Amino acid sequence: MLFNSYEFLFVFLPITLAVFYLTVKFGMGRAAVAWLLVASLAFYSYWEPAHFPVLALSILFNYAAGLKLQARHRRGDGNRVALACAVAANLAMLIYFKYTAFFVNEAASLAGQDFVLRAVLLPLGISFFTFQQIAYVVDSANGRIARSGFIEYALFVAYFPQLIAGPIVHHAEVLHQFRTVLHRVSAENFARGLSYLSIGLFKKVVLADNLAKLADPLFVDPQAWANASAVEAWTGVLAYTFQLYFDFSGYSDMAIGLGLLCGIRIPVNFNSPYKAVNIIDFWRRWHITLSHFLRDYLYVALGGNRRGRVRRYVNLLLTMLLGGFWHGANWTFLVWGGLHGAYLVINHAWNAIAERIGLGNRGQSALYRWFARALTLVAVMLGWVFFRAPSLEAAGEILAGMFGANGLGAAGPSLLAVACFIPLVWLLPNTQEFVEGMSRIRMLRWRPSVLQAAALAGCFVLTVSQMSKVSAFIYFQF
Repeated sequence: MLFNSYEFLFVFLPITLAVFYLTVKFGMGRAAVAWLLVASLAFYSYWEPAHFPVLALSILFNYAAGLKLQARHRRGDGNRVALACAVAANLAMLIYFKYTAFFVNEAASLAGQDFVLRAVLLPLGISFFTFQQIAYVVDSANGRIARSGFIEYALFVAYFPQLIAGPIVHHAEVLHQFRTVLHRVSAENFARGLSYLSIGLFKKVVLADNLAKLADPLFVDPQAWANASAVEAWTGVLAYTFQLYFDFSGYSDMAIGLGLLCGIRIPVNFNSPYKAVNIIDFWRRWHITLSHFLRDYLYVALGGNRRGRVRRYVNLLLTMLLGGFWHGANWTFLVWGGLHGAYLVINHAWNAIAERIGLGNRGQSALYRWFARALTLVAVMLGWVFFRAPSLEAAGEILAGMFGANGLGAAGPSLLAVACFIPLVWLLPNTQEFVEGMSRIRMLRWRPSVLQAAALAGCFVLTVSQMSKVSAFIYFQF
């Protein structure tokens, strides 16, 4: 079931909210949480019922492992072996479903064998709920977690607004909210939730899905990527750059909005990443919860920046390589992750050099910041070619086309239309800035007024009118 579908918006969501608010009205907090869990499991099972046992077994195993690790920590027993086993079990499940076919087929290819193993059908959201639970068991072993009941834990993992495509919610951010849900429901939260939901839905259906019509031909048709002129290649890459932006931003907005409808605040996962002035800044804004997970549970575990500059750079590269591979079993994702790892190394090295020669305050110059923002966006776009291309060969041909290997071509309206999104995302406030009243533009601050309600309602109606062909969010495949 997709957020941008009629059955979700006009069947599942109204029924879920009606029962939830009925239990809240009668002060039944535990029943409200239990109902959200039932609704979330039904939401997950609707897409592919056969995947429900995978999610259920994962929840049961990690809850039991968490209790065991917490008890061992309280007794002062060693937790290293037990924790390693729990983490290994989670990774084994993820590897089986997501990477078995890739490793087997690559090994067969290296051995010269004519053998192809078909990939196992990937359970939706497995990367997200696996990482969430790895963080939970690690923190359980280290005594950094408050004990919770099974229903609250299961809802933390399976909560439908974030189950399929994130954010990767940390237990400390939501478990306490489930325990106090009766005090979190309010008319203001509901109104803000509807605003987030309407804006996110608009981004997905009206913007991202229409941009896909310009991006897909370049990346899907071998003739197109092999013969694309510079204009055609840049048009397709720019279109994908903003398709992915509005697709992921739209999902993130809708997740926050759906959470607020039930009084639950889900962490922000997307904060105007194309406004970033460097790659470090980009990763503070793009898929924020994944960045935090990789930093806290991988980069720090590898030694972080505690073992010298060279080791720090190696850790950055390894972290981003694994972060890229997390997105999918394809060499293109490894290259994308490695490229961003190299970007981060260069960024950190430049910061160190700039500080040493007294250029640390260059970032205060407006001209410098605009140049840095443009340079960062171009670097990110080059990375998106590998992220979207079906193969390294295709990525190479598209990049060659972008730099004129097949001629420049004639500038057309499509390129100009897509390029117009650059100043829009640079200058306008994002959804959080609008809804939370943080926008620098006074007129673009959320308020409970008839005019804004009418505008958002019109936005919702326009979006629903274009939902004849429902498409999945891009991050569903991860």
